[in-house]
Amino acid sequence: MSDIVKYKQHDGVAVITLNRPDAMNSFTSQLSFDLLDALEKAHHDDDIRVVMLTGEGRCFSAGADLKSGFEGRRVFGKLQYEYRPVMSAVATMPKAVIAAVPGSAAGIGLSLALTCDLLIMADSAFLLSPFTTISLVPDGGLNWLLVRQLGYRRAFQLSIESDRIGAARCVDLGLANRTVPDGELQNAALEWAQQLATRAPLSIAATKKVMRHAMDHDWASSFDTEAELQQSLVGCADNLEGVKAFFDKREPQFKGK
Repeated sequence: MSDIVKYKQHDGVAVITLNRPDAMNSFTSQLSFDLLDALEKAHHDDDIRVVMLTGEGRCFSAGADLKSGFEGRRVFGKLQYEYRPVMSAVATMPKAVIAAVPGSAAGIGLSLALTCDLLIMADSAFLLSPFTTISLVPDGGLNWLLVRQLGYRRAFQLSIESDRIGAARCVDLGLANRTVPDGELQNAALEWAQQLATRAPLSIAATKKVMRHAMDHDWASSFDTEAELQQSLVGCADNLEGVKAFFDKREPQFKGK
């Protein structure tokens, strides 16, 4: 990784920071590749239980770097071979990924934020789908994300109007989980991540897997997936520890086994 994506570990939390503040953390090919490397590092590190994804400076990400253009490749290739692997890495990682949005999350930055499992925003932050202002279509999986999370009519309206969606309204719409005062975002997000890192990691991974499955599958297959995952967890070391801790009236100590 270069210095345009920072990676730090705080106990069981990996903090991944987009670090192009002078360019509003806009996406270049290098940023995409480095972000994918950071996500894969967190994925395969058994000591990491939760990932916090944020942006340096006053915004999460303003989207694609329009000054750099498509950097010698067709936009189709950029979407399929740069953006898609990043989104897939977030969605398939068996760990909770929290997006901490300090300012704007627009374009592909919005896609990335909404792909994360949880989203916390500074009070002054906003989300923006700006594509009708530059005669493009929402991308990076954004159409799927917005329709699934908002329903067709609301998703279509917010996309074609290209208005800023403030933090409080994002919570009301279900796009974000919570808001905090601007100066408290990073600490609040890290504290949240550290709290989640004490939960049973196998349980979090299984819950993420079945809920992502349920987003675009039917009830029956979701029920089947639940049953299979539950069978795999019953009797594992962490399950036994959780039950014992319950009866002992103490906090469980999960090992991810």
